[in-house]
Order: sequence, then structure tokens, then C-alpha cells
Amino acid sequence: MTQEDQVVLLFSNAPDLLLAKRIAHVLVEEGLAACVNLGAPMLSIYGWKGQVQADSEIPMWIKTTAGRCEAAIETLARLHPYEVPEAIAVPVSQGLPAYLDWVRAQAQGPLHGPESDQ
Repeated sequence: MTQEDQVVLLFSNAPDLLLAKRIAHVLVEEGLAACVNLGAPMLSIYGWKGQVQADSEIPMWIKTTAGRCEAAIETLARLHPYEVPEAIAVPVSQGLPAYLDWVRAQAQGPLHGPESDQ
């Protein structure tokens, strides 16, 4: 296995469910991610431009590979309204081998048919 095949978990968020769904669909359809989980709305409290902000956001957990991560982040940034959207990639050190193989297979390019199903 090459470094490009390393499975990574990319964390992000979106300001609302509709946008989170759109980002998730594009990432999966373009083969930049195998799967995107969208969580329940949560409150994010953060510093921005000298002030404390508080906003409701939809968390996103994006499963991809190291080789596709940069393109996934670029696509996320292009679709996202924030000036600086969250994009934090963490390498996956362990997991069910069959699941990790599935992530690698799905994050190789655009979906093309039934063989792309989980």
C-alpha cells in the first residue's frame, strides 16, 4: 500500500443541512470521498476577527484517501460560503480491512455504476 492509499478522515462543517448535503453529494459523486456522514446540528463557539462568535453548524465526517484529500479540500472550499472553512485531515491508523479497502476503491474517481455500491 502506498502513502496515497492511506485512509484519512476529513473533518468539516457546514452552516446548514442543505449545503452539507450538497457538499457530500459532490464529494461522493466525483469520487473524492467514499462516504460523508452528516451529524446533528451543533453549536460552534469560535474567535473570528477579534470577536467571539456562536453559530449552529452541521458536522461532516468525510472518508477519503491521502491521495484524494487535497482535491476533496479544494472542492469543499469551492462549495463552502465561509472565508476559511474547517478542513482537518486525520490519518486512520486502524480499521476493519474490508471497510478500508472499500474507502480506497470508492475514492478513485467518479461513480460509474452498480459496482460502486457499498
